[in-house]
Amino acid sequence: MAARCIQCYAFQKLNDVKITSRNRLLFLYRRSSSKKIASGPDLQDFIAGVVPRGSTHSDYKGELIRNTDDRKSRLRLPPWLKTKIPVGHNYHKLKETLRNLNLHTVCEEARCPNIGECWGGGEYGTATATIMLLGDTCTRNCRFCSVKTSRTPPPPDPEEPRNTAEAIANWNLDYVVLTSVDRDDILDGGASHIADTVIELKKRKPTILIECLTPDFAGDLSAVEKVALSGLDVYAHNIETVKEYQSHIRDRRANYNQSIAVLKHAKKGRPENITKTSIMLGFGETDDMIKATMEDLRAADVDCLTIGQYMQPTKTRLKVTEYVTPEKYKYWEEYGNQLGFHYTASGPLVRSSYKAGEFFLRNLVQRRIAKTLQEK
Repeated sequence: MAARCIQCYAFQKLNDVKITSRNRLLFLYRRSSSKKIASGPDLQDFIAGVVPRGSTHSDYKGELIRNTDDRKSRLRLPPWLKTKIPVGHNYHKLKETLRNLNLHTVCEEARCPNIGECWGGGEYGTATATIMLLGDTCTRNCRFCSVKTSRTPPPPDPEEPRNTAEAIANWNLDYVVLTSVDRDDILDGGASHIADTVIELKKRKPTILIECLTPDFAGDLSAVEKVALSGLDVYAHNIETVKEYQSHIRDRRANYNQSIAVLKHAKKGRPENITKTSIMLGFGETDDMIKATMEDLRAADVDCLTIGQYMQPTKTRLKVTEYVTPEKYKYWEEYGNQLGFHYTASGPLVRSSYKAGEFFLRNLVQRRIAKTLQEK
C-alpha cells in the first residue's frame, strides 16, 4: 500500500511538473506574441521579388488610400514595397562587429527595409552603413519614428568616437553615414561628439566619404557649424514632411523653418559641403504641398533630395494614409531635376540614407573635393 502511495505521489508530481512546464511555455509564448503584436511586423520579414523601375501598379487591386474616417482601417503593403531578407558576407560581418563594439545603426533601430542592399553593397558594390551615435534613445518623440525615447537617456559613451572610427576603418565601406538621436539634454545637442567622430575616422581612413545626418540642435547654429567644419563630405538634415504637416508628424520642438535654417547654415559655414535632405510621402500631402517644399529646399541651396514612402514601423506609430505609386515617385524625381537639385533619389523604398554611396553621389563628392584642391 505504501509503495503504491509513493507511486501515486510520484506520478502526481510528474504531472505537476508537466503542467508547470506547459504553463511556463504558454506564458513565454503569450509574452512573446504580445510583444510582436505591440511592435508590429518587422519590414525585413517581408519576402518578395524586386519590382523593376518601369513597373506599373495597374494590376494591383488593393486600396492605396486609407479611409481616415475609419480609425481602425489599415492599408495592406503593396508588392512594390516588399523586400528581400538581408543576407551576405558583408551584411553578417557588419552586424557581428556592431554587436561586439556595442554600436548602433539607424538601419536596425528604424527597421529600414533596405538594410540588406546597403550593407551588402547594392548595385554599384558600394557598401554603406548608417551608424547612430549618442546612444539608441532619443529625447524627442516623432510620430513616425520607432527609435525609443526618454527625457533622460543614458549619458553618451565618451569612447564612442574612437570605437566607431576604429570599427568603420576596418570595414569594407566606401561611404558611411553618421547620424544620431536628438539629445536635447546635452548642452550642444551632441555636436562636439559627432564632430569628434568625423575627425577620428578621417585620421584612420582619409579616403572614406562621410555623410552626417544631424538633428536640428534645437536651432543652435553654432552647433551646426561645429559639425559642418569637422571634415565631413555631406551635411544632411531631414525636413521629413511638407510644411503643413510638420506639427502633426514631428516632435513639437522641431519645425519647418528651423530645419531650413540648419540646411542653409551648413552650406554657409563651408560652401563646398554638399547638403542633403529627405521627405517622406504617404501622410496625405497634396502635390502643391510637395512642390512648395521642394522649391523652398532648392531656394535654400540644398544639393541633394531623397523622397520615399512612409511605412508604419510599429502599430503604435502613425498609420499610413496613402501608398504612393512608383510612377508618381518617378514624376517627383523628374521635378526635382527640373528644379536644379544635383541629385534626386525618389522611389517607394528610398530612405534618407538609402544607397548613400550610390555611384552618382560618390562621384559628385569626389568632383567637389578635386575642384576645391585645384582652387587651393
